[in-house]
Amino acid sequence: MGRFNKNKKKNVPAVNTAALPDIIFMLLFFFMVATTMKEVDMKVDVKKPGASEAIAIEDKDHVDFVYVGYPVDAAEGTEPRIQLDDQLALDYTQVAPWKQTKVREGLAIYELVTSLKVHEDVGMRIVSNIKEQLRSVDAVKINYSAEKR
Repeated sequence: MGRFNKNKKKNVPAVNTAALPDIIFMLLFFFMVATTMKEVDMKVDVKKPGASEAIAIEDKDHVDFVYVGYPVDAAEGTEPRIQLDDQLALDYTQVAPWKQTKVREGLAIYELVTSLKVHEDVGMRIVSNIKEQLRSVDAVKINYSAEKR
């Protein structure tokens, strides 16, 4: 018959860490694929007006954004300014040449959407001047961004 030794301590097996690098690289790869980078550095403050019937844009690949608001940097002044991509425009006449540079391969300029993100306290004169500039280059699909109430 076998004898059992009750005084002998049992050793706990070590944790197997062989799969740990694989798991870390899978997590790293997942976050690299799933994360989106910030597209634009905001140079104007935009507080969008509220809307009760807002619909989200589904395909943002064919959308160009025009930001109109008050400058974040006090050195830029206190008047409303227009931001096109990462640059502040001198005035509304720069909108048409900027939009012509945004034409994508295989799409006409009238197929692209221009989304206006305008601060709620900015007057309509600036917005109508921007719309006239867009119309002059046949960019007729215009979207107004708003916060859903």
